Amino acid sequence: MYIEHIALWVKDLETARDFYCNYFGAVSNDVYHNPAKGFKSYFLTFEKGARLELMSRTDVIETHEPAMLGWAHLAISVGSKEKVDQLTEQLIQDGYTCQGKPRTTGDGYYESVVEDPEGNWIEITV
Repeated sequence: MYIEHIALWVKDLETARDFYCNYFGAVSNDVYHNPAKGFKSYFLTFEKGARLELMSRTDVIETHEPAMLGWAHLAISVGSKEKVDQLTEQLIQDGYTCQGKPRTTGDGYYESVVEDPEGNWIEITV
């Protein structure tokens, strides 16, 4: 068994898609649109691992705090410490919020944490 995809509700579907495609090399399919439900989505495919489904619906508008029970973050491996450093710095320069600068954690991960355009926490790791 494996994780096939993870779905994420977003307010601005196009901005979210562009973020993951531009910074993490995701490839997007064409938008799926169900006008009867006010639903749109993109599936983003990465070089390896699970896909990310970005979804919007006209009646899904509430947000939540990042530190609460439930999913905490999405971890994306970029392959090296240097790439973690470079991408984190690029995201900071481009105005994204950094929740944690690159570091080696107590459990041995080298990571940083940045927010995507919707405030979701993205852990960038080796």
